[in-house]
Amino acid sequence: MASIIKLRKGLDISLKGKAKKEKRILAVKGEYALLTASFTGVHPKVVVHEGDEVRVGDSLFISKNDESVVFASPVSGKVTEVLRGDRRKLLHVKVMADGKQTLKEFQIPQAETLTSESVIKLLLESGLFGYLRQLPYGIVPKSTEKPRAIFISAFRDMPLAADFEFELEGRENDFQCGLTTLSKIAKTYLGVNKKQTATALTQAKDVEVNVFDGPAPAGNASVQINNIAPVNKGEVVWMVDPAVVLFIGKFFRTGVLEFKRTIAVAGSEIKAPHYAETLTGTPLDAILEGQLSTTEHLRLINGNPLTGVKTTMNSYLATNVSEVTAIPEGDDKNEMFGWILPRFNHFSMNRSYFSWLLGKKEYNLDARIKGGERRMIMSGEYDKVLPMDIYGEFLIKAIIAEDIDKMEQLGIYEVCPEDFALAEFVDSSKLELQKIVRRGLDMLCKENG
Repeated sequence: MASIIKLRKGLDISLKGKAKKEKRILAVKGEYALLTASFTGVHPKVVVHEGDEVRVGDSLFISKNDESVVFASPVSGKVTEVLRGDRRKLLHVKVMADGKQTLKEFQIPQAETLTSESVIKLLLESGLFGYLRQLPYGIVPKSTEKPRAIFISAFRDMPLAADFEFELEGRENDFQCGLTTLSKIAKTYLGVNKKQTATALTQAKDVEVNVFDGPAPAGNASVQINNIAPVNKGEVVWMVDPAVVLFIGKFFRTGVLEFKRTIAVAGSEIKAPHYAETLTGTPLDAILEGQLSTTEHLRLINGNPLTGVKTTMNSYLATNVSEVTAIPEGDDKNEMFGWILPRFNHFSMNRSYFSWLLGKKEYNLDARIKGGERRMIMSGEYDKVLPMDIYGEFLIKAIIAEDIDKMEQLGIYEVCPEDFALAEFVDSSKLELQKIVRRGLDMLCKENG
C-alpha cells in the first residue's frame, strides 16, 4: 500500500478559466521553435544552419559544457532561423514543418536487456535527456553523473495547471514503460495526489508510489523530495515531468520519438478554456487563434500564472510548461481608495478583504502586484506556504547578501525557484523571490563547478 504524506502548509488559489476536459488537436504546420530558455543551466551551441533539412530527433543545438547532451527538433522540415540575442546568446532555432514528420531512426534494445548505461545513452542520442532536471540547482543534469534517485510528480496544483490524469488517458502503456525504463537508472519515486484515481498512477509498477494530501505546492517534485528523502551536499537526484515520462515511454516502447503533449489553454481571458494536443515549440498564435476574448490589457503567460513567463503571440510553446494562460493585465484599472475598500472579489490569504466570507469561489485576478518593492519584513509569511523543512525568509536574506556558507546551511540545495512561487504571491515586500532563488542557485553552481 502506498504511503500517505500529509502536508499542511501551502495555499490553493482558485482562478476563473480552468480548462474543461475537452481536447482540440492542432495540425502540424507552420514554423516551430525550440527555445533555449526552457533548458535551465545549458549554454547552447547551435549545430545547424539556416536552410538545413532536419528530421524529428535531429540535433538543433547542444550543450557547450557537455556536448553529449543534445536538443532535438520536434518536427521535420527546413531550418528557417537561428535567432541570437545580446552578446550573441542563442535564443531559439526555428524549423518550418514539412508536415511529413520524418523520423530519425534509433535502435531500441529489448526491454529486458536494457541497462542503466544503455538507457542513458539512448536518452542522450534522442534529445530526451535535456528534458530532465536535477537537484541541486534545478538544471539539466550532467550526462556523466548518475543520480541517487529519480522523482516524478504526477499531479500539478498551481493555479490553472493542466490535469495530468486527462493527458494520461489512452497513454497508460507509454507511462508505465517510461517508469520502468527510468527505474533501470536508479530507484524511482512517483508522487500522486490523494484525489487521483487512475490505476496507471495508483498501481504503477517498478516505482515507489507516495500519496500526497495537501495544498499547493505539494505537486512540486522538489517539495516531495524534501518530505521523502532530502538532498544532501554532493548528492544528485533527477526530477522528471510526467509528460516527459510519456515521451520516454513512447520512445522505448515503439522506437518512435514524438514530442506530442496535451496542454491546458486556460485563464479568464480565454473564451472557452480547453486542452490542446500539440507539439513542443508550437507557435502561440496557432494555439490561441480565435481563443482570446480580448487583445487589449492582456497578460499572456507561457505556463501558469505563478511560475510561467510573460510572453506574446509571436512566441512559441516552451518545453517545460503544461499550460498557456491568459489573464487581465490590470493596467487599465484605477481604483479609488485602493486597499481600504472591502473588496468582495479579491483574494487575500490573511482575510484582509471581505471575500473570505463568501467561502470557496473562483477569482478573476489580474497581473498587478499592488504595491512597490519595500524592505523585507521577517513576518513568517513565507513559512505558511512553504511545506519544506527550511527557513525560507532566512534563505532569501542569505541569497541577497551572497553569503554562500549561510545558503548551504539553510538548505539551498533542496529548493527550486518554483517552490517560492506562492511565497512570492503572498509576500508583502513584493520581492521577485523566484528570480532571487535562481540567482542564488546559479551562484552556487558556478562556485561548485
